[in-house]
Amino acid sequence: MNIAFLGLGRMGRELVPHLIDSGHHVTVWNRSPEPAEAIGRRGATVAATAADAVSGAEAVISVLFGPDTVREVIVGGDLPFAAGMLWIDITTVSPADATDFAEWAARAGIRYVHSPVIGSLAPARAAALGVLVGGEPEAAREARKLVALWADPNKLRMLDTPAKAATGKLVANLALAVSMESLIEALRLGESGGLSTDDVLNTLGITAAAPIAAMKGATVVSHSFDDAQFSAAALAKDTRLMLATSQRPLPAVALVSAALERAVDSGDGEKDFSVIADD
Repeated sequence: MNIAFLGLGRMGRELVPHLIDSGHHVTVWNRSPEPAEAIGRRGATVAATAADAVSGAEAVISVLFGPDTVREVIVGGDLPFAAGMLWIDITTVSPADATDFAEWAARAGIRYVHSPVIGSLAPARAAALGVLVGGEPEAAREARKLVALWADPNKLRMLDTPAKAATGKLVANLALAVSMESLIEALRLGESGGLSTDDVLNTLGITAAAPIAAMKGATVVSHSFDDAQFSAAALAKDTRLMLATSQRPLPAVALVSAALERAVDSGDGEKDFSVIADD
């Protein structure tokens, strides 16, 4: 297929090679030129504008920073979509945003599928991400053929609306955010009670917190947050979406969200989200 790929942030740069390696012709666009040039060397065609990327595309895949960027680049971008074209949006958005985008796409005569991913850069590179696919059945089945290229087959979930896929992504990121807070507080409690860091991490290894301890324990202990698998700014944006979506209080999310906002305000937004351990 001729595929337009809009947005080459950390995740986008990991997904495009899977499309290229599967034989698709991919035209990429990104606001800043350096990531696009790097993907161009990998085999993609680089477009100067989003409109140039979309022109002639059979499908468009977008991985943008958030719903406001989707509205700016796609909904308000006056892009030359082909009639009936498939638009797969991977951007983390709220369920209300996903519904808005689906309704806009229907008016524009294109088919919208929301397909957020669950996981960080290493699983993306290894085609081992969790993937949610939400949309009208025929469009969702067509989208699945593409997004399966970066999915762990056992972690691919089909949902009947874009809004449900968006909600599922927020639920997954809520689990990550709150788990991070549990790791931070466990280390603080253990230190207060005389346990070494290794004692705490070894104990967490036989608890429900084992995954986050294995994933982020060494990072927190070493205070090495520059290798951002998932940035503080991105998770801060996602926690804002969670708090705006839930009809009931989310006190644990609110706590983590405040810590993430402080990290962003202090200039650490592009560091790994586990930087909140130094809050």
